[in-house]
Amino acid sequence: MWQYFPNITFGMLALWLISTYFLYLRKNGSGLAVGLHLLATLILGVFITILWIKLERPPLRTLAETRIWYSFFMGGIGVILYYMYRQKWMLSYSALMGSVFILVTFFRPDSFNKTLMPALQSVWFVPHVVVYIFAYAMLGMATVVALKGVYNYKKNQNTDNAVLIADRLVNVGYAFLTFGLLFGALWAKEAWGHYWTWDPKETWAFISWLGYLIYIHYRYKYKNTTAITAFTIIIAAFVLILICWFGVNYLPTASQSVHTYTG
Repeated sequence: MWQYFPNITFGMLALWLISTYFLYLRKNGSGLAVGLHLLATLILGVFITILWIKLERPPLRTLAETRIWYSFFMGGIGVILYYMYRQKWMLSYSALMGSVFILVTFFRPDSFNKTLMPALQSVWFVPHVVVYIFAYAMLGMATVVALKGVYNYKKNQNTDNAVLIADRLVNVGYAFLTFGLLFGALWAKEAWGHYWTWDPKETWAFISWLGYLIYIHYRYKYKNTTAITAFTIIIAAFVLILICWFGVNYLPTASQSVHTYTG
C-alpha cells in the first residue's frame, strides 16, 4: 500500500493548492474551494481505511501513522470551522498543516508492517490514540487563533472574536485530551497492571493537560482582563504538547519508556 503514498501525497497537495486558489483569487469560488479541500481530505481518509485493512491492524503505531491521522483531522476541522466562522484563513491553514504533516511522512516514513506488540492489542489502543490526535488538531487550530489574536493585539485591533473562537476550540480539544488521559490509564491497567507509572510520555501528557487546565481556570476567573495573557497560555500549552508528541522521543529516558513501540 505504501507504494501508492506518493500519488496520494501529491494528489492531495494539488487539490489543496487549487482549493486555495479558488478561495482567494476567484470571485464566488469558495464553494468549489471547500469541495476540493474536502475531496483531498476524503482521499486521505480512504487511504487510512485501506491501510488499516492491508496492515490488519490500526495504523496508529508509529509516528508516521499518527501524522497521517493528524493531516486527516486537520482537513476535516478546517471545513467545519470555515462553515462556522466564515474565515478563509482557517480553511487554508488546515490545508497548510495537513500538507506539512503529509510531506514530513513522505520524506521520513516509518516501517509500515503488520507487527503489533502485545501491549497494543487492547480495546483501548484505538480510542486512546484517535482522541489524542483529534485533540492535538483542535488545540493546534486554537494556537493559530491565539497567534492571530496576539497580532491583532499588537496592532491595537479588536481581539474579542479571537478570544471567543480560542475558548471554544480549547474547550473541545481539552475534553478530548481528558478522554485521552482516561483511556490511556485504562489501557495501562490492562497492559501493565498499573493505571499510572510516571513514564516520560505519561508525565508530559499530564503536564500538557495541566497547561490547558491553567488556561481554562484563567479565563473563568479573569474573563474581562486583557486577552494577551490568555493567548500566551494557549501558545505555551501547545509547546508542551509538541514536547509530549515529538520531544519526549529524544529524551535520554525515552528508550526505557513503555510507550516506545519502534526502534
